[in-house]
Amino acid sequence: MRPRVGQMLASTVDTTVVIVVRCPDGELEIGCGGAAMVEGTGNAPTAAATGSPGPGLPGGSLLGKRYADDDRGVELLCTKAGPGTLTVDGVPLPVKSAKPLPASD
Repeated sequence: MRPRVGQMLASTVDTTVVIVVRCPDGELEIGCGGAAMVEGTGNAPTAAATGSPGPGLPGGSLLGKRYADDDRGVELLCTKAGPGTLTVDGVPLPVKSAKPLPASD
């Protein structure tokens, strides 16, 4: 899949929905719970969405959190949480840490 900024991706194994905030110009496999995510909002239940996260990837995604991998140049914003872990090319994405504010002495 070639993701683009602003694209909504929905999980096929749980309720997770994300928006692509930043991505490189190239092919990436963005997944959740061990399965590739598909374009869409995740509003319509499908037969494929009744699965469960794969073994070793049940960490979950948190509503409103950003998940990023600076080495790959990927950043996702979770708009609907779920039990599956977000991955890029099979590697779990960590929650992006907040930038420290400057000291106001």
